Amino acid sequence: MKHVVLLITLIGIACIAKAQKDKGVFSGNFQGVFNGFVVDSAIGVTEKTAPQYGTQKSSSEAFLYANYAQSGYVISARFDLFNNSNLLNPTGSYSGQGLGFWQISKEIDKLKVTAGYFYEQYGSGLVFRAYKDDLIGLDYAIQGVKVAYNFTNNFAVKAFTGRQKGFQENRFGVANQVVKGVNVEGSRTIGNATFDGGTSLVNRTLDNDAMNSIAAEINSMVVDKRFNPKYNVYAYNGYFTMGIKDFTYSVEVVGKTKEAIRNQIDGNLENKDGKLVNVMAGYAKAKLGKKHKSGIAINLQYRFIDNYIMTLSPNVKPLEGIVGFVPSLTQQSTYRLLARYSAQAISNGEKAIQADFNFTINKENAVNANFSNIKQLDGSLLYNEYYVEYSRKVNKNLKVKGGLQSIFYNQAIYQGKPGHDNVKTITPFVDMTIKLDKKTHLRIEAQYLKTAQDYGSFANAIVEITHSPHYSFAISDMVNTVPHRYADNPVPDKVLHYYSIFGKYSIKATAFTLAYIKQVEGVNCSGGVCRLEPAFSGIRFTLTTNF
Repeated sequence: MKHVVLLITLIGIACIAKAQKDKGVFSGNFQGVFNGFVVDSAIGVTEKTAPQYGTQKSSSEAFLYANYAQSGYVISARFDLFNNSNLLNPTGSYSGQGLGFWQISKEIDKLKVTAGYFYEQYGSGLVFRAYKDDLIGLDYAIQGVKVAYNFTNNFAVKAFTGRQKGFQENRFGVANQVVKGVNVEGSRTIGNATFDGGTSLVNRTLDNDAMNSIAAEINSMVVDKRFNPKYNVYAYNGYFTMGIKDFTYSVEVVGKTKEAIRNQIDGNLENKDGKLVNVMAGYAKAKLGKKHKSGIAINLQYRFIDNYIMTLSPNVKPLEGIVGFVPSLTQQSTYRLLARYSAQAISNGEKAIQADFNFTINKENAVNANFSNIKQLDGSLLYNEYYVEYSRKVNKNLKVKGGLQSIFYNQAIYQGKPGHDNVKTITPFVDMTIKLDKKTHLRIEAQYLKTAQDYGSFANAIVEITHSPHYSFAISDMVNTVPHRYADNPVPDKVLHYYSIFGKYSIKATAFTLAYIKQVEGVNCSGGVCRLEPAFSGIRFTLTTNF
């Protein structure tokens, strides 16, 4: 690690020495989180739940990012700190600190060269996506080298080779498996039509330790189930988007060569190739009607997945070693109860459709509707959602939004809970914002989730007041109004309250927040990535700033 710091320092000195006349640009940001854990046996949070509730009592994470650009060079580094953290594993504890990210890049005419850690995406990310999501502790940066050459403004080639980070046990290490890839893409405009497209090829090579583990497991299988595993797998895609006036059409076809994959349902190894097809069609028109105050947008999407799993190896843990990311084909809601049952992609096989409809009646009124349906390849239903909302600007001081959501959710598969019934919900909701004066706004939000499965029915209400530009306060309560329990649920069979109190102070580019939180067990989603998290009880302090 000392050699990395020295290398960055030397390159920085070289940049300054080479172009003293150029003024460099320095920027960055800081984010810090402190959690204090409070035992609450009523909601299933005890010393047995996680180490933080027993001996550790607290946890913290901090990230300081710095970026310096001068004379075509860009030098970036990020210091990461985890102290007794449950961010990477909600039921575990991790401590470590050091350089979690560093990068040096240089533009040479039409060529850009990057060394160190980097984030990148080919196409929509189905064959390769190196990214991070701070909300749920994901960091899939690649440590290696990447190059990009722009032949013209409309035609470019990218390539990389390296090893991935992102593991729960060691956030500062990299995997033994090597990943490399190349991408070609371009665009063109002909009259009223625009065309964008590209193709990618990504290769992952297993290391000897991973291969030995896979081979040992295959040798323990019955003879007719055995197969010869391969060190290399290749994923490839072709994607195309066309826009003509108000219409948009796109298609992406993805394939993967045979390799050892793990069945998501029974956990056994299988020797299979993979395929994925994603098709989208959309129409959007603004300024409709005689007064041009209306607008409409319609988007239809279809996706087919058959054993498409692109990871570092079949033995990676959940949310580790993801090379090609397949997002959920469902609506992403910000309301607490509407987001309680979210569906992640089933890579072993699914057929999914989604339809989204937005209609702006005028400046005061709008309607939004969404439909999602996901089935396994044998036709069995995994997920189904109906959603509709209506928003109205009553006057300059009052805005109201209300709607209804209905969901079918296969909990046994999505949460790995065999024996649990499919969850069926109906959730009405309302959201109201009142402008009290020029600086003060009051927001009231309420939802009621009705179900006879999982934990049973819940009501949730939030009252938030914001006084610009410095202050924001909120209080909420999520009540398990009609409880339901399975035999494996440690929570008492009674009405429970999950309340939270939140305060925020902002000054210029800096914000401080302090909250007391009670959170029910459930799926937490961010950016289409979902994971099952245990209940939480405690205080949380955050500090964020930009410079």
